[in-house]
Amino acid sequence: MTENRPVRIGVQVQPQHAEYPAIRDTVRTLEDLGVDILFNWDHFFPLSGDPEGLHYESWTMLAAWAEQTERVEFGALVNCNSYRNADLQADMARTIDHISGGRFIFGTGSGWFERDYDEYGYEFGTPGTRLNALADAMPRIEERWAKLNPAPLRDIPVLIGGAGEKKTLRIVAQHADIWHSFGDPETLQRKTEVLRGHADAVGRDLAEIEFSNELGGRDEQTADRLHELGVTLFTIGISGPDYPLDDVKRWLAWRDAKNA
Repeated sequence: MTENRPVRIGVQVQPQHAEYPAIRDTVRTLEDLGVDILFNWDHFFPLSGDPEGLHYESWTMLAAWAEQTERVEFGALVNCNSYRNADLQADMARTIDHISGGRFIFGTGSGWFERDYDEYGYEFGTPGTRLNALADAMPRIEERWAKLNPAPLRDIPVLIGGAGEKKTLRIVAQHADIWHSFGDPETLQRKTEVLRGHADAVGRDLAEIEFSNELGGRDEQTADRLHELGVTLFTIGISGPDYPLDDVKRWLAWRDAKNA
């Protein structure tokens, strides 16, 4: 699965605990450093630190990044399917795709942060109902992309996050170009076989799906093992107010050595 894919580094610029100019400057610096993908997240409140701290909305920020950046791909890690009508999500993604000249990645998931739902008036439901909603939304999103005028500039890559074996990985097999998970190497190896089964069931070649995993708190030995197991997109999150870049630079050097 990794033979034809270079190692890529994605940085999640968490939209919390900073004024927007700091986020904008960090995005500019990261593109200049050579990261491959920039992400934010789709929440309405901080996920760490002061729960009442500074925070910004995901999609409007992504449209600004589309205009600001020139090379880097970008998207949410991940969009919450529950917060917006499926056809609207498709249209928003298509529009941002055009603003960026074809660099948008549609990262999505079923949602999980109950405070977002409660304070913004969405029905939280259960993990099962939220996953069912994501499964229902993906065909609508794909159908809307086929109807929009103008059409997206490319087949917008779909990243789906999660590792639930019965529902999430089935949705990944059916719709994802990139599968994002957080598991350690042993967990990844087991989940990969589950995903392979779902892919076989829907007539999909598993090699079509890029594997993505998180680098936070991990060492190079673990990253090497994840790469051996098929991971080629590695993500790391950084938070305001300071958005430290030392770990990003370290992993960019590791990427470059892998790709040499």
